[in-house]
Parts: sequence; C-alpha cells; structure tokens
Amino acid sequence: MSEEIGVIVEEGLSDWQVVQHEGGMGVVRLKGRWISSVKGEVEVRVAMEDTGFSVLDWVRADTWEDGFWEAVLKVPAGGLYRLETRLRTAENLAGEWSPRGDMRHFWGVGDVWVIAGQSNSAGYGRGPYEDPAELGIHLFRNSEEWALASHPMNDSTATRHAVNREAANPGHSPYLQFARLLKRELGYPIGLVQTALGGSPLVRWNPQEQGESDLFDNMVQCVDQASGRVRGILWYQGESDAGTEEQAASYERRFGDAVGAWRKALGDAELPILTVQLNRVYGRPEGDRIWTQVREAQRQAAERIAYTAVVPAFDLPLSDLIHNSPAGNMLLGERLARAALSLVYGVGADSRAPSVEVARRGDGRRVELHFAHVVSRIDCIDETANCFRVEDEGGEVPIAKVSYPMNNAVVLELERPLRGEAQVHGGWGADPDTVPMDMERFVPMLGFYGLEIQV
Repeated sequence: MSEEIGVIVEEGLSDWQVVQHEGGMGVVRLKGRWISSVKGEVEVRVAMEDTGFSVLDWVRADTWEDGFWEAVLKVPAGGLYRLETRLRTAENLAGEWSPRGDMRHFWGVGDVWVIAGQSNSAGYGRGPYEDPAELGIHLFRNSEEWALASHPMNDSTATRHAVNREAANPGHSPYLQFARLLKRELGYPIGLVQTALGGSPLVRWNPQEQGESDLFDNMVQCVDQASGRVRGILWYQGESDAGTEEQAASYERRFGDAVGAWRKALGDAELPILTVQLNRVYGRPEGDRIWTQVREAQRQAAERIAYTAVVPAFDLPLSDLIHNSPAGNMLLGERLARAALSLVYGVGADSRAPSVEVARRGDGRRVELHFAHVVSRIDCIDETANCFRVEDEGGEVPIAKVSYPMNNAVVLELERPLRGEAQVHGGWGADPDTVPMDMERFVPMLGFYGLEIQV
C-alpha cells in the first residue's frame, strides 16, 4: 500500500455488491484517500461492466488537501456496473491518462433479501441438481464479502461470525431459484444475505423473548455490513418450536414479536416477510398435534401481520426425514418468488394458497369446508387420502369419506353425528396424508388447526 499512487477507495462499495435501491435509485457513498506528489481532484464514474459505456459520467468528488476524498453517487437500478476513479491534476489535463484510481467490478443496484431461519433455510437439500450460478444474483457470504451466489449458501469458509456456522457442510437451498425468477421479472440484480442456522429455535431470533437472541444480533450486523437496507426477509423456521404444546400455542405471538423487532432494527415498519409453512417430517407421530398447531400459527401470522405471506410445502419431496430435497427447493423458490412478486411488487396474479375460511355442519353427518384463494377447484390427487381430523365433546370423530364437489369446498362424511362443540383440523399430523390442491395451479392448501365447525 505504501507504493500505491492515485485514488484509493476505502469505503462504500465492493466487488459483486448489490446496493439496495429506493424508488429506482441506489445511493453509493464512497470514501478514500488520494496519493500524489501533485495536488489533484478525484473523479469517479459508473460504467456498464460488459460494454464500458457510461451510466454516470465523470463527476468530481469532494477532495481535500490532507489526502482524503468523498463522493455520493445516485445510480439507477440495474447493472452489472464498474466503478472507476482517477486523479485529475494540472500536469495531466488529458483525463484518460490521469493518475490511476481503484475500481470496483460486477456490482449492481437492485433488491437485497435476507435469508433467516433454520436448516431448510440454511439449505440442507442433498443430491444432484441443476441450479447454476448467474451473474446478477450475488451473495453476502459468511466471510462478510460479496460474491457470485452459489450453493451451499451457508458455507462457513473464512466465516467472520461463527454464531451461524453449521456443524456439517450444508447443501442446496431454495433461494438461488427465488432470486433468479425475481431478477428475470424485475430486470435488475438481486442480492442475498445468508444468516440462517440449522436447528435454531425462534428465541434466538427474537429479542422480545427471554433468552439469548444472538442470531437476531448477527442478522442485524450482517445487514448493516452488506447494504444497510434490505427489501425483505425470507423466513423458514418452526421445526425447533414443535417440541411442546406450549411452544406451539405461543408461536404466533412470539413470531409477531420477532417481526416487530426485525422491522424496528432494520428501519422499515412495513418490511415484507415471506414465510414457509412447515412441510412434513417422518417418524414423529407423537408430534402430530404440535406440528399441526405450529402450521396454524404460521397461517394465522400471514393473515394478521401486515406485509407477511406464507407459502405451502406439503407436496415438496424430502431428501431425508425432515429436509427438502433439491427438487423440492426449486419448486419452493418459485413459490416464494411468486409470493414476492404479488405481495411486494404488485406483479402477476394472486399467489396465495388455498386457505380454509369456514367449516359448517351439513345435513346428517356432513361437514363442509370452504376455502379462499381457489382459482379453479380444490381436489386431491389421491382419492383415498384423508388429511383431516374432526374432534368434538366425545373425542375424535372418524371420517368415513372425503369428497370434492368440483368447487372451492371439501365435504367430510362422518361415521357418527357431532356431539356439542366441534373442531376440524387440516393437514393433520407431522406426516399428513396427501392434501387437497387448487388443481389448475397445483398449489396445496395451507394446513390449519382448531377451526370451529359452525351450526
């Protein structure tokens, strides 16, 4: 460094960075030093990386005689860009041959999304996949350096924050596909900031709970170092809070507290949160009620917390007892992208999954369930499947048959009449039977718990 000359960039931008835009413009605040035996003026410009054509032509930075300089640039959403700097002196009036300056390559202005949650967010999918890296989709890695995004995203090589270091190497996640579809639709770069950790309970993300919220602290720190502002949070978590009924019953409230803390810390009261309802888990029948309760909390949170969406995962294949496979992750990434486009960007059709609205007692031993957000009709690809459970004052009420009347309703035919107050649950259990879907979109319903059956 002692032999360096010209303009040195010390703060404000790095190779591969994605700068969060607001209203179509990103603000880049640059600081550095200049080194020359002759007094000069620092100049900066922004050019397209692939062509060299100027996006922002040479502008003069604030330059001080003590060897420091600063500049604030407003750059339109897009890229990839190259930042160039130079020192214009009285001895070098020809700008193109002015003393050299530092450059920054392959950066852009677009949207930055935080990846948070536990193992299915950290990316535990195993097996081969075709999900290649793509210019314009970049990742703020655990090394606290921007890079081209690729799997595994929670790679701990040269990590600067061991708090979310995985015990084993992670694998494939949904978020490269998520970012790819957003970039394709929006036409500008997408940045990802990975902060997830396998096995992490909600308490570690929620400073409102009694306990160490170290993953919350790490997420805020990573956002501050990566970009300062983000477009939204991608959240997939809940498996570690499906251990007791107390955890499950309080999950919606605690998640709401966490969202409030995230929005306050990141300076955006309307920060979008995209969530995933728990998929199935094999070999845990003792958790049937608790897993169903957590799914209901996730469904209700998306209904009650503004600027929050939830996507279903019941149909995603697994690569072990609990983790989505690469094939499942690709579909999940697409669903999350469609949810983002609808909720955040107002682009495309309503992406919401079928969600039960009301349950009514029909004639005799019938219960009719009516669903919102059904584009075509709700049906099930397995005619023998029964993912529902009915309970009344006499206990469980056996279901003799599940039928689909070619609309937005599901009919449950019971083996006995209901006694007193009754409830119905859908997507019942840790590993439920095949659930109904909106057949034209092939989107499964959201699981639910404790819905009162009205008279």
